[in-house]
Amino acid sequence: MTGWRLKRGATVLERGAIRFSVWAPSAERLSLHVGTDGAEQVLPMYRGEDGVHELPETDLQPGLDYFYRFDDGRMRPDPASRHQPRGVHGPSRIVDPRDFRWSDADWTGIPTAELVLYELHVGTFTERGDFGGAIERLSYLKELGINAIELMPVAEFPGHRNWGYDGVHLYAPHHSYGGPNGLKQLVDAAHGRDSRSFSTSCTTTSVRKAITWASLVRTSPTDTKHLGVRR
Repeated sequence: MTGWRLKRGATVLERGAIRFSVWAPSAERLSLHVGTDGAEQVLPMYRGEDGVHELPETDLQPGLDYFYRFDDGRMRPDPASRHQPRGVHGPSRIVDPRDFRWSDADWTGIPTAELVLYELHVGTFTERGDFGGAIERLSYLKELGINAIELMPVAEFPGHRNWGYDGVHLYAPHHSYGGPNGLKQLVDAAHGRDSRSFSTSCTTTSVRKAITWASLVRTSPTDTKHLGVRR
Protein backbone atom coordinates (compact mmCIF):
# COMPACT_ATOMS: atom_id res chain seq x y z
CA MET A 1 0.00 0.00 0.00
CA THR A 2 1.30 3.45 -0.88
CA GLY A 3 0.37 6.80 0.60
CA TRP A 4 1.07 8.88 3.66
CA ARG A 5 3.25 7.47 6.43
CA LEU A 6 4.98 8.80 9.54
CA LYS A 7 8.47 10.18 8.95
CA ARG A 8 9.50 9.61 12.56
CA GLY A 9 9.30 6.69 14.95
CA ALA A 10 9.60 3.00 14.12
CA THR A 11 8.48 2.44 10.52
CA VAL A 12 8.08 -0.97 8.93
CA LEU A 13 9.40 -0.70 5.37
CA GLU A 14 7.91 -2.49 2.39
CA ARG A 15 10.58 -5.19 2.42
CA GLY A 16 10.07 -5.88 6.14
CA ALA A 17 13.04 -4.01 7.59
CA ILE A 18 12.34 -1.41 10.29
CA ARG A 19 13.62 2.17 10.24
CA PHE A 20 13.94 4.30 13.39
CA SER A 21 13.98 8.09 13.29
CA VAL A 22 13.71 10.72 16.03
CA TRP A 23 14.32 14.47 16.06
CA ALA A 24 16.55 15.31 19.03
CA PRO A 25 18.66 18.36 18.06
CA SER A 26 20.10 18.86 21.57
CA ALA A 27 21.54 15.34 21.72
CA GLU A 28 24.95 14.71 20.20
CA ARG A 29 24.46 10.94 20.31
CA LEU A 30 21.53 8.60 20.77
CA SER A 31 21.28 4.84 20.86
CA LEU A 32 18.34 2.52 20.32
CA HIS A 33 17.82 0.33 23.38
CA VAL A 34 15.76 -2.69 22.36
CA GLY A 35 14.19 -5.30 24.62
CA THR A 36 13.55 -5.56 28.36
CA ASP A 37 14.03 -7.97 31.27
CA GLY A 38 17.57 -9.06 30.51
CA ALA A 39 17.30 -9.53 26.75
CA GLU A 40 18.45 -6.09 25.64
CA GLN A 41 20.60 -4.86 22.82
CA VAL A 42 21.91 -1.34 22.17
CA LEU A 43 22.31 -0.01 18.61
CA PRO A 44 24.09 3.34 17.97
CA MET A 45 22.09 5.77 15.84
CA TYR A 46 23.36 8.14 13.14
CA ARG A 47 22.95 11.88 13.66
CA GLY A 48 22.15 14.11 10.71
CA GLU A 49 22.86 17.83 10.38
CA ASP A 50 19.21 18.64 11.06
CA GLY A 51 19.25 16.98 14.49
CA VAL A 52 17.47 13.83 13.31
CA HIS A 53 18.94 10.58 14.65
CA GLU A 54 18.24 7.51 12.55
CA LEU A 55 18.79 3.84 12.01
CA PRO A 56 17.82 3.53 8.35
CA GLU A 57 17.33 -0.23 8.34
CA THR A 58 17.27 -2.93 11.03
CA ASP A 59 16.21 -6.57 11.16
CA LEU A 60 14.13 -6.07 14.33
CA GLN A 61 10.59 -7.39 14.48
CA PRO A 62 7.17 -5.87 15.33
CA GLY A 63 6.20 -6.50 18.94
CA LEU A 64 9.60 -5.62 20.41
CA ASP A 65 9.82 -2.84 23.01
CA TYR A 66 12.40 -0.06 22.78
CA PHE A 67 13.69 3.20 24.25
CA TYR A 68 15.98 5.92 22.94
CA ARG A 69 19.07 6.09 25.16
CA PHE A 70 21.14 9.21 25.88
CA ASP A 71 24.88 9.17 26.61
CA ASP A 72 24.23 9.81 30.31
CA GLY A 73 22.13 6.66 30.57
CA ARG A 74 18.69 8.29 30.46
CA MET A 75 16.16 6.32 28.43
CA ARG A 76 13.05 7.86 26.92
CA PRO A 77 10.14 6.46 24.88
CA ASP A 78 9.61 7.42 21.26
CA PRO A 79 7.65 10.71 20.88
CA ALA A 80 6.22 9.26 17.65
CA SER A 81 5.37 5.89 19.24
CA ARG A 82 2.42 3.91 17.90
CA HIS A 83 1.92 1.95 21.12
CA GLN A 84 2.79 2.53 24.81
CA PRO A 85 1.74 -0.73 26.51
CA ARG A 86 3.17 0.36 29.89
CA GLY A 87 2.08 3.99 29.87
CA VAL A 88 3.65 7.30 28.88
CA HIS A 89 6.96 6.67 30.65
CA GLY A 90 7.35 3.03 29.63
CA PRO A 91 8.97 1.58 26.53
CA SER A 92 7.50 2.07 23.08
CA ARG A 93 6.47 -0.94 21.03
CA ILE A 94 7.16 -1.59 17.35
CA VAL A 95 3.86 -1.86 15.47
CA ASP A 96 3.25 -2.92 11.90
CA PRO A 97 -0.01 -1.22 10.82
CA ARG A 98 -0.37 -3.75 7.99
CA ASP A 99 -0.93 -6.63 10.41
CA PHE A 100 -4.60 -5.74 10.94
CA ARG A 101 -7.09 -7.33 8.57
CA TRP A 102 -9.88 -4.92 7.68
CA SER A 103 -13.38 -6.04 6.71
CA ASP A 104 -14.83 -2.66 5.72
CA ALA A 105 -13.83 -2.60 2.04
CA ASP A 106 -17.47 -2.06 0.97
CA TRP A 107 -17.97 0.96 3.23
CA THR A 108 -18.59 4.07 1.12
CA GLY A 109 -19.10 6.77 3.72
CA ILE A 110 -22.05 8.95 4.70
CA PRO A 111 -22.94 12.32 3.13
CA THR A 112 -22.00 15.12 5.52
CA ALA A 113 -25.52 16.53 5.54
CA GLU A 114 -26.86 13.19 6.83
CA LEU A 115 -24.45 12.77 9.75
CA VAL A 116 -25.95 12.40 13.22
CA LEU A 117 -22.98 12.64 15.60
CA TYR A 118 -22.56 11.18 19.07
CA GLU A 119 -19.55 12.44 21.03
CA LEU A 120 -18.19 9.45 22.92
CA HIS A 121 -15.72 9.18 25.80
CA VAL A 122 -14.29 5.67 25.51
CA GLY A 123 -13.41 5.39 29.20
CA THR A 124 -16.88 6.23 30.53
CA PHE A 125 -19.24 5.10 27.77
CA THR A 126 -19.38 1.54 29.11
CA GLU A 127 -18.45 -0.33 32.27
CA ARG A 128 -15.54 -1.92 30.39
CA GLY A 129 -14.22 1.50 29.51
CA ASP A 130 -12.43 0.45 26.34
CA PHE A 131 -12.82 0.16 22.57
CA GLY A 132 -14.31 -3.33 22.89
CA GLY A 133 -17.01 -2.04 25.20
CA ALA A 134 -17.88 0.67 22.69
CA ILE A 135 -18.19 -1.95 19.96
CA GLU A 136 -20.74 -3.82 22.06
CA ARG A 137 -22.88 -0.66 22.24
CA LEU A 138 -22.83 0.33 18.57
CA SER A 139 -26.21 -1.30 17.97
CA TYR A 140 -27.65 0.77 20.81
CA LEU A 141 -26.38 3.97 19.20
CA LYS A 142 -27.82 2.93 15.84
CA GLU A 143 -31.22 2.38 17.48
CA LEU A 144 -31.04 5.96 18.78
CA GLY A 145 -30.59 7.18 15.21
CA ILE A 146 -26.86 7.85 15.52
CA ASN A 147 -24.79 7.14 12.41
CA ALA A 148 -21.45 8.72 13.37
CA ILE A 149 -19.34 8.64 16.51
CA GLU A 150 -16.89 11.36 17.47
CA LEU A 151 -14.33 10.00 19.89
CA MET A 152 -13.01 12.27 22.59
CA PRO A 153 -9.18 12.22 22.68
CA VAL A 154 -7.73 8.71 22.83
CA ALA A 155 -3.99 9.41 22.59
CA GLU A 156 -1.81 7.93 25.35
CA PHE A 157 -2.12 10.02 28.55
CA PRO A 158 -0.79 9.58 32.12
CA GLY A 159 -2.69 6.98 34.15
CA HIS A 160 -5.64 4.82 33.16
CA ARG A 161 -8.61 7.23 33.18
CA ASN A 162 -8.60 10.79 31.93
CA TRP A 163 -10.48 13.26 29.74
CA GLY A 164 -7.58 12.85 27.34
CA TYR A 165 -6.75 16.50 26.73
CA ASP A 166 -3.20 16.09 28.05
CA GLY A 167 -2.28 13.37 25.60
CA VAL A 168 1.45 12.74 25.24
CA HIS A 169 1.99 10.17 22.48
CA LEU A 170 -0.32 11.50 19.78
CA TYR A 171 0.03 8.48 17.48
CA ALA A 172 -0.51 5.85 20.20
CA PRO A 173 -4.12 5.01 21.17
CA HIS A 174 -4.26 4.55 24.95
CA HIS A 175 -3.20 1.13 26.18
CA SER A 176 -6.04 0.84 28.73
CA TYR A 177 -8.57 1.45 25.93
CA GLY A 178 -7.13 -1.40 23.86
CA GLY A 179 -4.19 0.17 22.03
CA PRO A 180 -3.90 0.49 18.24
CA ASN A 181 -5.61 -2.80 17.39
CA GLY A 182 -8.52 -2.03 19.68
CA LEU A 183 -9.06 1.27 17.92
CA LYS A 184 -8.88 -0.38 14.51
CA GLN A 185 -11.46 -2.92 15.62
CA LEU A 186 -13.81 -0.13 16.69
CA VAL A 187 -13.46 1.71 13.37
CA ASP A 188 -13.91 -1.52 11.43
CA ALA A 189 -17.01 -2.48 13.46
CA ALA A 190 -18.52 1.00 13.10
CA HIS A 191 -18.09 0.89 9.33
CA GLY A 192 -19.75 -2.51 9.37
CA ARG A 193 -22.84 -0.78 10.78
CA ASP A 194 -22.75 2.00 8.19
CA SER A 195 -21.27 4.41 10.71
CA ARG A 196 -18.37 6.79 10.34
CA SER A 197 -15.72 7.19 13.01
CA PHE A 198 -13.98 10.39 14.04
CA SER A 199 -11.42 11.30 16.67
CA THR A 200 -10.78 14.68 18.28
CA SER A 201 -7.48 15.90 19.60
CA CYS A 202 -6.87 18.91 21.85
CA THR A 203 -4.84 21.44 19.90
CA THR A 204 -4.50 24.10 22.63
CA THR A 205 -4.86 24.30 26.40
CA SER A 206 -8.42 25.56 25.93
CA VAL A 207 -11.45 23.40 25.25
CA ARG A 208 -11.14 23.97 21.51
CA LYS A 209 -10.94 20.69 19.66
CA ALA A 210 -10.00 19.76 16.13
CA ILE A 211 -10.29 16.59 14.13
CA THR A 212 -6.62 15.90 13.59
CA TRP A 213 -6.39 12.11 13.55
CA ALA A 214 -6.87 11.58 9.83
CA SER A 215 -6.18 7.95 10.72
CA LEU A 216 -9.78 7.62 11.84
CA VAL A 217 -11.55 9.49 9.09
CA ARG A 218 -11.99 7.54 5.89
CA THR A 219 -13.85 9.86 3.56
CA SER A 220 -13.87 7.20 0.88
CA PRO A 221 -12.84 3.56 0.56
CA THR A 222 -9.72 4.60 -1.36
CA ASP A 223 -8.50 7.18 1.17
CA THR A 224 -5.06 6.07 2.42
CA LYS A 225 -4.24 8.92 4.79
CA HIS A 226 -4.20 6.93 8.01
CA LEU A 227 -1.89 7.86 10.87
CA GLY A 228 -2.34 5.20 13.51
CA VAL A 229 -4.84 2.98 11.78
CA ARG A 230 -3.83 2.06 8.26
CA ARG A 231 -0.40 3.39 7.52
